[in-house]
Order: sequence, then C-alpha cells, then structure tokens
Amino acid sequence: MLKTQIKDYLRESQLFLNRAVLSGLIVTICLGALVLQLMKLQIEGHEHYKTLSQDNRVKLVPLPPVRGLIYDRNGVIVAQNLPTYSLEVTPEQVKDMQQTLDELSTLIEINEDELKRFNRLIKQRRRFESIPLKISLTQEEVAKIAVQRHRFPGIDIEAKLLRHYPLASEMAHVLGYVGRINQKELEIIDNSNYAGTSHIGKNGVEKFYEDTLHGKVGMQQVEVNALGRAIRVLEKQQPASGANLVLHIDTELQRIAMQAFGEENGSAVAIDPNTGGVLAMVSKPGYDPNLFVSGISSKDYQALQASEHKPLFNRSLRGQYPPGSTIKPFIALAGLETNTIVPQGRKFCPGYYRLPNHTHRYRDWKKTGHGWMDMDASITQSCDVYFYELGHEMGVNKMHDYLVNFGFGNKTGIDLGGELSGVLPSQEWKKRRYNKPWYPGETLIMAIGQGYYLTTPLQLAAATASFANGGTYHAPRVVDRIENSTSGDLIENIGTVEQNIDIKQLQNWDDIEVAMTNVVEHIRGTAKRIRSDEYRIAGKTGTAQVFTVKQDEEYDETKISKKNRDHALFVAYAPIEDPQIAVAIIVENGGHGGSAAAPIAKKIMDAWLLDEAEPAETGDEQS
Repeated sequence: MLKTQIKDYLRESQLFLNRAVLSGLIVTICLGALVLQLMKLQIEGHEHYKTLSQDNRVKLVPLPPVRGLIYDRNGVIVAQNLPTYSLEVTPEQVKDMQQTLDELSTLIEINEDELKRFNRLIKQRRRFESIPLKISLTQEEVAKIAVQRHRFPGIDIEAKLLRHYPLASEMAHVLGYVGRINQKELEIIDNSNYAGTSHIGKNGVEKFYEDTLHGKVGMQQVEVNALGRAIRVLEKQQPASGANLVLHIDTELQRIAMQAFGEENGSAVAIDPNTGGVLAMVSKPGYDPNLFVSGISSKDYQALQASEHKPLFNRSLRGQYPPGSTIKPFIALAGLETNTIVPQGRKFCPGYYRLPNHTHRYRDWKKTGHGWMDMDASITQSCDVYFYELGHEMGVNKMHDYLVNFGFGNKTGIDLGGELSGVLPSQEWKKRRYNKPWYPGETLIMAIGQGYYLTTPLQLAAATASFANGGTYHAPRVVDRIENSTSGDLIENIGTVEQNIDIKQLQNWDDIEVAMTNVVEHIRGTAKRIRSDEYRIAGKTGTAQVFTVKQDEEYDETKISKKNRDHALFVAYAPIEDPQIAVAIIVENGGHGGSAAAPIAKKIMDAWLLDEAEPAETGDEQS
C-alpha cells in the first residue's frame, strides 16, 4: 500500500516569502545604486559631462588669417593670394582611410607625391584636424567630388587662398616662397597661432618677415550634426590679417637686369647709396616659386637640383667669388689713407713682378707690361704690377684692417636669410683656418683680389654704395616699409643700420673717384665702351680666375671650356656728382669685365637714371 506524502504548505510559504524578500532587497539595493550613480552624474559630474556633450555638438574651428601682400616700390604686386579649392580629409571621421583614398582616386587624379605628403601629414597632425589631400582642384574635379560627397564622410572641399607670385623666376631669389609646414617647423612655431594654416615662409622675404606676413589666427564655434557637418556658427572671433610689405625693389629694373644677362648666368645687385635700399637683386638663372607652393613633384625638384646651372642657388647672397680687380680702388684708397703711397708716385710695370730675392714672376694681365704707372693710371688700365708692389709695401694686415670697414669678410645684415660672409683673409685667419703661416706671395695676389679672397655680389654692391655716398656704410634693405593690409596705414618704416667709415683725408676719396671715372671715360679705360653722354659713371672692371694658370702657361680663353673661363665683374655708381645708384655685376665664366659685365651695369643704370634701357656697346679689354 502506497503512502501519500503530505505537503508542508506553511514551510513552502515561508520559503517563498524569504526568497521574495531577498529578491526585493537585491532589487532595492540595485535601484539605490543606480539612483546614487544618476545623482552623481547629474549633480557632481554635471559640468564635466555637460562639457563633453557640448564637445560632441559644438566644434572649435580655427580661422586662418589672410597672408599679407608684397608690393614693389611702385605698387606692383609681387606676392598675392588667389582663391582656390582644396580637397580636405578629417581622419577621425573616416572609417577606412585606404578604401576612401582608393575610391577618391577613381574620381580624380591623386598622384604619388600627393599621397606621400598626405600620409606624412597624418602622422604630424591630430586626428580631428583637417588635412589637405589635393590642392588647386579644377572646376571639373570640384563638381565630381560634390556630386559624390554623400559617399565620403570626413571629406570636404574647402575654399582657400593660395600664394601666387606673378613675376615667377624674376623675383624668386628675393621673395622666396611659402610651402607646407614640415615637422621641424612644427616644433618651433606657435601651434595655436598656426592652427588651420598649412603653409609658412621658406626663404627670402617670405621667411624673414614671416611673423609680419602671417597675421593672427581666429576661431569660431560651429554646431555640427552626427556626421560632423556644420549646421550653424554659434560664435566667431575674426582672424587678424597679416601686414603688407612694400619693397625698395623696382620690378621693371629687376626685369631689365634679368634680361640684360641674355644667355649668361650670374648676379646683379643695385643699391640706392643714400638709403641702402636694394633697387634690384638678380640671381640668374631663377626658378618658378609657384611650383613649391602647392607642393613640387619629385620629378620637377630633381630636375632643379640636377641642373648644372643651379637655379636654386642664390648667387647674390651665397655666391662667393674672388673680387678680382674690382677691389683695386679700395686697395688704392687703403694705400692713400695709410700713407703707403701718394697719388703721383709711380711704379714700373714690365709685365711681371718679383718679390725681393725671389725668382718667381707674378704676371700682369698685359704681357708686355704697362710701363710707368701712377695710381690713377693703374686703376684706369687695371695694372696688376702696381698693386702687387703696393700690396707688398702695405702688408696683409693693413689691407685687411682697412677693407673690413667696407663690409668685406662679414655679412651685410640684409633682411634676407641665408647670406654668406665671404672671406677677407689675414695672417690670423689663415692660422686659424689652416694652421699655416702667411706667405709674402699671398699678400700680392690678395692685392689684386685673388687667392683666398672671396666676396658676394651683395657685399661688392654695398661697399661700392658706401664709397659713392662718401663714407657711410648702410646695411642693405629689401623691405622699405610695413603697412596695414586693411587701411593701408603705415605701421613701420624699415630703417637701416649705418656705420661711418673713418676718413683721414677727403682728397684721397676724390682721387680714387677720378680714377674710377677714367675707367669709363679715358681712352685707355677698361670700360670705355659704356661711356655715357647723359651722365657720368665711376666704375671698375674685374676678372676673377676660376683656376690658376701655371707659371709657364698662358691663359687662352678659346681653348678652355665655358665652365672654366674667368668670371667677369664690374662695380660702378652714377651720376658721380650726386650718386643715385650703385651696382655690382658678376657674369659667371663671362671672360672680361669690360666686355661682359660692364654693359649689363650700363643697361641697369640707363633704366634707372634715364627711364630707359639702351643697349651698350661691348669692348674687349682685360680686367
């Protein structure tokens, strides 16, 4: 017989009640914890999470300033900003960057250089910053992307102002150019002021006056939707545009100077001797700086780098050449001021010079010699032997100490970067540089501007200008003044550093000027073919050796390759009664100063003084 189990309803009711109470307690504790967390979020963390929420809804967008413009002395614009469209990518809004780039490449052409540059910028910038992928989109490319815009989150077309240089190669070495900010520059610039700015001055005026031209960044608060697209502007702080620059340079004179070189390479620098303002500064050949603004291709850059003509090399600032016979007026003046010579004193030139008790002959450019020469004739006909003997009598230290007053051996202090100082040798310099003694023969060749002696075209022009104005050395200046870009009001006049050269006897300077005038006006002057009937010129020709001719050899230009021929030089100022322009010309491998360099100077001076550019005849005189 089966036994029937009787249920204990009381015990089961108690067990259910206990379980219900426990469950209720757990639910109450959980609800309490949730309420406490909500209170913490709503009360204690209110400000923090409100800010986070605001950041999800509102974005701070930097407003880059408009870069200041650059004008020449006559108001001709030489650096401007042109509107263009660029393809911008915000990395944090792009899910698959490679896929996006591949699909964009099917719409528009994106070359390898642009991709490399973009990938480099991604590593340098923060993910929420907009990064340019392609600059200067065509209208057709803008249309293609605009139609397909919905397919590409994080991709935008931005209207921007792009730097443009209307005169291209003619002003390249003066203005420089702007280019994309690189990693090294990111480490030194004020990142907050360059937010939203992708370009910075790389060299020339653009780099030297970067702080003035750039301006101050602005900022705006923009409400965005879930896709990151702007809905409305909540608050806006306008950027401050960069200031405009007005140069001393005359672009028409610059053009004439560039064209005057023809097929030759070299440098021409023209300075106002009364102010130190640079009227023209040509380094030929030039290059197109516009290629660098939007990013030069590897092919184009390699072509510039590989060119035997070195178009990227600024000859005016960085070209270091022996001054040759252009230094002779300064050496003669040093001789007069140190009482080493008198103007009427004569020295005999048989076509060579020998140091006492030495057999080595230091040759004159005129093989048969000049005969008896005084100071005037030695400058007029560029007699080397006269200056060999003068150099020996004066000594290297006296020459060095006097020439340094004209800026030789030091940077001029021009408002452009990258200038080299040249070399003004001395006994101390050689000991420091080579740990070797100075030899008497080196004094002789220094006196005719050869040997270790090196100068830049800018140094020669500045020294000539300081002689023209009667002894005031002006540090050359390219920029004349800074103006407000909105009102045009003057902000600052760019002054120059002046230094007075000690003059022992003014008559000595007058005697040198007479000799330099005879270089152009005398029948035996080495630059007689550029004599002008409209104004009077004081000048000096020069020829600088590229390589040394051995004692038993003769220099024959017809048997020497173009790249090994002598450099041609000429320095001058005019009109001599009231100098308004001083010039220094060097024609690389041009041969003789009188035939290659002097005519270029004449065209420049004609253009400045007569407002025209008349062709000058050429001669065949040495030095």
